[in-house]
Amino acid sequence: MNQFPSIIRVGLIGYGFSGKTFHKPLLMAEPRMRITCVASSDSVKVRADLPDVAVDADPIALMAREDIDLVVIATPNEHHAPLARQALLSGKNVVVDKPFTLTLAQARELRALAAQQGRLLSVFHNRRWDSDFLSVKAAIATGLVGRVAHFESHIDRFRPVVRKRWRENAEPGGGLWFDLGPHLADQALCLFGLPLAVHGDLMMQRDGALSDDWAHVVLEYDRHRVILHGSMLAAGGLTRFVVHGDKGSVLKRKADGQEAQLLAGMTPGDVKWGHDPDPLLAYDENGSEREVPALQGDQRGYYAGIADALTGAGPNPVPPIQALAVMAVIDAANRSTREKASVGLNLTDEEIATWP
Repeated sequence: MNQFPSIIRVGLIGYGFSGKTFHKPLLMAEPRMRITCVASSDSVKVRADLPDVAVDADPIALMAREDIDLVVIATPNEHHAPLARQALLSGKNVVVDKPFTLTLAQARELRALAAQQGRLLSVFHNRRWDSDFLSVKAAIATGLVGRVAHFESHIDRFRPVVRKRWRENAEPGGGLWFDLGPHLADQALCLFGLPLAVHGDLMMQRDGALSDDWAHVVLEYDRHRVILHGSMLAAGGLTRFVVHGDKGSVLKRKADGQEAQLLAGMTPGDVKWGHDPDPLLAYDENGSEREVPALQGDQRGYYAGIADALTGAGPNPVPPIQALAVMAVIDAANRSTREKASVGLNLTDEEIATWP
């Protein structure tokens, strides 16, 4: 792995919602990194935020720059794999926004290419550092619910009108499951490992929908079930997490607030950054309820982990094999929806053995 004695120079490809809202502020909050160049067709928007950063409309030209150590890809989903491939072939270390790729074949190719090139390849699963997930993870780890029997993870919204944007179009990588599924699946795999089978149910519910806007996916384990759910027609009564076990239950009502804080212009690391005022509700064997304060979220942990990995101070926070497993869940849910039956993960013996 490359060693960086001072500053890691970053080339950011894409300055749409993800690049501007998430990657830019989190990269700027990591003192060991500096954004050197942005590839975007909207140079005016980039320069309004980053007046001292070079802008190039051509991502290939960005990859060829000698003053770039790490390429961050924050483009529409269908461009993730080809741009990551080219960046690796250009000798760069690479971070890809989720979803990793559109297919398992692409994910496998990139994993092998990164190993061949001796470069870091990681996927931006930033919601491992969300307050809601960290709080529920801690509750499970400390035995608050005992052995988990039932786990639900919801990302529900109320957007009844289909918007004109690529995420909601009928194009490769569009739809709610490709958008939110990687977050839901990655968190579940972090907690419970690889499932035995997946049962998926994806559909279009809204008038004028062009891609799936409702997803209900069940991960089947030996003694428990994990439900991953997303909807665009949920106006109220929302719950982020529900966990039932043989010693009690835990409920997390509201979601992590870091995205809302970023949209409001808060700088990562500010006094209120990642603070979550919504406690867990914990229920014991007798049904008695008590509040457990939520842990603080901090998505800066992702790029801190990347900096550690590049400088030899720590491991890759999201190595390719973990991102590939997420894509196996995404793929399985799609196959299950078509076949109307539970299906297994399409992973090789080597991939299963390598997954932590």
